[in-house]
Amino acid sequence: MGVQVEIVIPVRNEERDLGRSVRRLHAFLADRFPFTAAVTIADNGSADGTWAQALALAGELAGVRAVRIGRPGRGGALRSVWSRSEAAVLAYMDVDLSTDLNALLPLLAPLVSGHSDVAIGTRLARGARVIRGPRREVISRCYNLLLHAALGTRFSDAQCGFKAIRADAARAVLPLTEDTGWFFDTELLVLAERAGLRIAEVPVDWIDDPDSRVKVVATAWADLRGIVRLGTGLARGTIQVPSLGDPSPPGLRAGGERAGGGAGRRRGLPGGLAGQLARFVAVGVASTVAYVLLYLLLRAVMAAQAANALSLLATAVANTAANRRLTFGIRGRAHAARHQVRGLIAFGIGLALTSGALAALHAISARPSRLAEVVVLVAANLAATVVRFALYRSWVFRGHGRRDGALARQAASSPTRAAGPETTTT
Repeated sequence: MGVQVEIVIPVRNEERDLGRSVRRLHAFLADRFPFTAAVTIADNGSADGTWAQALALAGELAGVRAVRIGRPGRGGALRSVWSRSEAAVLAYMDVDLSTDLNALLPLLAPLVSGHSDVAIGTRLARGARVIRGPRREVISRCYNLLLHAALGTRFSDAQCGFKAIRADAARAVLPLTEDTGWFFDTELLVLAERAGLRIAEVPVDWIDDPDSRVKVVATAWADLRGIVRLGTGLARGTIQVPSLGDPSPPGLRAGGERAGGGAGRRRGLPGGLAGQLARFVAVGVASTVAYVLLYLLLRAVMAAQAANALSLLATAVANTAANRRLTFGIRGRAHAARHQVRGLIAFGIGLALTSGALAALHAISARPSRLAEVVVLVAANLAATVVRFALYRSWVFRGHGRRDGALARQAASSPTRAAGPETTTT
C-alpha cells in the first residue's frame, strides 16, 4: 500500500454515521496529519445500506477503500484487514468517532518513531476527559479492575475503541488471538503485555454515543467468558506467548518482585489466622461493594436471577485473585488456573445461597423493591463469605501460603539464591 499508517473502521449496520465520520476523518488526515495514511472501512455482516455507502465513499475519497467480511464481529474484521496490511503501523477507531481526533497523532507517534509497540487510548487515566452515563462508567471501571485482578494486567483501559500496533508486533501476536467479537481488544492487549511489548497509553477526550450499537449485557457476558478462557490457557500453558521484549519494568523481576528480593515474598503483613481473616474481610468488603453496584446496574436491563449470577461471577473471579495474592500471599502464575477453578466451586455455593434467597423473597412478595433485593442478597452473600473463607483456607489455597513463607525465609537467609529462578513462588 506504500503508506505509513492504515486506519481501520470496523462497521456493521452503521449507515447513519459512516459517511459523516469517514469524511471528517479524511479531512483531518489531509489537513493535519504528518504521516502518509490510508483508511479502510471493514464491513462485517451489515444488513442495511452500510456496504453500498462504503463503496461510494471508497470511490469518492482518495486513500479510502472498502473491504467486506462476511461474518459479523469487530475482532474478526480487524484481524482480517491487519493481517493483510502492508502499512508499518496499524490502527483502528470506532465509527462514531467518540474519541477526539486530536489524540490520533499522540497515539501513533510512539509507534512510528519505534518508541513503543502498541498504543491505546484510555478514558480511565489522569488527563482523560470523558462524558458518559454512570452505568457505563461503573461497568468499565469494574471490568478493568477485574482484568487487573484475574490476569495481572497493567494497562488502564482495555475497551476504548482507539488503538494502534506496529505491523511487526501484530504479525507476532495476531495469530495467537481467537476472539472475533468485542473481547478481541482485551485479548490482544493481554497477549502483547505477556510478550513484553511496550504499551503506550494516551489519555483521550471521549463522548459517549447515545445511539451505540453495543449490547452491554451480551458483551459483558462474552468478556467474562473470554477472561476465563484466556486466563486458563495462559495458566495451563496451552497458549504459548513468544518473548518479544522485557515483560517487566526496569528493576523488576519477571515474577513481579524487586531485583534482589525473594519472589513470592510478602513483607509487613500479619501472619496466621488473624492476619488472613483481616485481609479477607478487607477484600470481601470491596468485593461486596462491587457486587452490589454491578447488580443494580445489570438489574436495570435483566431479571433478578440473571443479574445476580453475572455480577456474582464477575466479582468471584476478582475475589479469588485478590485473596490469592493479598490474603494468602501467593504470587506468580503457577497453579493460578487450579485456584480459579476451585474458587468457582466456592462461587457456586454462593450462587446457590443468593439465588435461593432471591427466590424466597420473590415468593413472599411478587414485586419486591430494589432495596429489599439488595438487603436479602447482601445477607445471603455474608453467609456465603463465611463458607468461602473456610474453603479458601482449608482447600482452595491449602499449603501454598506455608510454602511461600518457607521460600521467603530461605530467600532472606540466602541472598544469592533469592535472585535465582529456583525461588519463584508456586
